[in-house]
Amino acid sequence: MSRSLQRRAGALRLAPLAAAFALGGAALPAFAQGELTLYTTREPGLIQPLLSTFTAQTQIKVNTVFVKDGLLERVQAEGARSPADVLMTVDVGNLLDLVEGGVTQPVKSAALESAIPANLRGADGQWFALSMRARVLYAAKDLRLTSFRYEDLAQPKWKQKVCIRAGQHPYNTALIAAMIAHDGEAKTEQWLQGVKANLGRKATGGDRDVARDILGGICDIGVANSYYVGQMKASKEGSDARKWGDAIKVIRPTFDNPGSGTHVNISGASVAKHAPQRANAVKLLEFLVSEPAQRMYAQANYEYPVRKGVPLDPIIGQAIGELKVDPLPLTEIAKHRKQASALVDKVGFDK
Repeated sequence: MSRSLQRRAGALRLAPLAAAFALGGAALPAFAQGELTLYTTREPGLIQPLLSTFTAQTQIKVNTVFVKDGLLERVQAEGARSPADVLMTVDVGNLLDLVEGGVTQPVKSAALESAIPANLRGADGQWFALSMRARVLYAAKDLRLTSFRYEDLAQPKWKQKVCIRAGQHPYNTALIAAMIAHDGEAKTEQWLQGVKANLGRKATGGDRDVARDILGGICDIGVANSYYVGQMKASKEGSDARKWGDAIKVIRPTFDNPGSGTHVNISGASVAKHAPQRANAVKLLEFLVSEPAQRMYAQANYEYPVRKGVPLDPIIGQAIGELKVDPLPLTEIAKHRKQASALVDKVGFDK
């Protein structure tokens, strides 16, 4: 399924929820009319139903600016004249780049703090997770696997049986950074060497290619993001993507540490440092973590809601199930991003 078709499908799937929300079945308190400007790297089609519902509920117009690349640089260049009120992106590293780049401001909000677990937001309120994507294991359906540790990817039993995208991709540098946070740099380097030795083909392509190559017999297992499972299994019956999704089962790995959970990355947002409409910006973030909005947010792209108790998309619920999220703070993981990238080059993972 193409990205444009995925966006249209997502909007259609959200329409009933948006309609119910707009009719007042889950109304939010009325806010004063106004507007705000959102800079986002997220595909507009994925979030527009949410923004339209926010406007219907609050009478606050959202001016959306899609910034494919260079979000930090653009806001820095605009300086105090920037019209941006909310900055939205994916990957905790990108959010922290905004914070470290000096273009965000702290927010104190009981609504945000009660809805978002502490490990999924900045301690000083500079950034907030809005949805999660888990780094899970895709495995051939006939394998007798019911549990898995990320460390197991380096076991000799998986020699030439592992598929994964490039180690330098942010999805994987975040996972490697989490390994460093859990196991230390020396053990992570050894682990990364072991995973490289187990590759069934070069570390390249995308996450859906992992499922494709499991179906093709090139590998037996691989690491990929959870939301691609929903995209593949929701594809038209008989399509290549549907065949890839139907060829795998999904396991939620943990780390080899007591109390650990499955590694997640996020989509999230911050209030811009020079936000002209700061109060409206905070209202948008609070709306996005409300229970009805979290349902819409999760179903837009088969992501996991950050708010507890929100139902999963049925496809994700059946194929993957509820997550036990690794409790390690994302800020702690992100501290090791540069080390992770350096290790990828040191062991020649992508060569």
